Amino acid sequence: MDPTDGVIREALGLYKKHFAHLFIVAFVIFAAVAVLQVLAGSIDNILALVVVSALSVIGYFLVQAALVEAVGDIRDGRADLSVGDTLSRGAARIGSVALASIVAGIAIGIGLVLLVIPGLVLLTWWAVLVPVIVLERAGAFESFTRSRELVRGRDFKVFGVIVLEILLVLAVSLALGLITAPLPEGVRGFLSNILSGSVTGPLSAVITTLLYFRLKQAKVS
Repeated sequence: MDPTDGVIREALGLYKKHFAHLFIVAFVIFAAVAVLQVLAGSIDNILALVVVSALSVIGYFLVQAALVEAVGDIRDGRADLSVGDTLSRGAARIGSVALASIVAGIAIGIGLVLLVIPGLVLLTWWAVLVPVIVLERAGAFESFTRSRELVRGRDFKVFGVIVLEILLVLAVSLALGLITAPLPEGVRGFLSNILSGSVTGPLSAVITTLLYFRLKQAKVS
């Protein structure tokens, strides 16, 4: 059986079962980032604005790493790590996650702008960069080779999983947007950022991390 078969179904089951735990892990970070963004909008001092903006970016990379740790933890059916422990472990890998994500984002972006297909190819090859960094303790640049190795031979199947993941995230984001639509504009924007990230972030992390585990198992079996 292909390791990508049924990964979305398994991910949705795990996501539903451990939703509260995953939501809290993401919520802690996204709420802090949302507050920082509000502060950034009200600060006149350039240095303070740069610091607050940098902390917001760090929070984004922290949530990626922490959620992968959380998914790796709950994969056996229970959450053994506390929220604090999960965030701490994620923080230990934040530098490599940030560097790899920035490099990958630039390369994929250039590929999409120039010819589209090269960008989609890179997006597929590097689909499991963050799980490789967090769970295998790989370095930022080492993770590119490792992710490509895991995906090799199943490129189209992995790309299909990525497309389904994107569609799911868009659908959930749209639903949340409709729910918060009646709220005043300022409140709506503040809450939307927190809720969207706290709900869709774990969903993406579950899919990507389960895909990583399945691809890894297929390589050793």
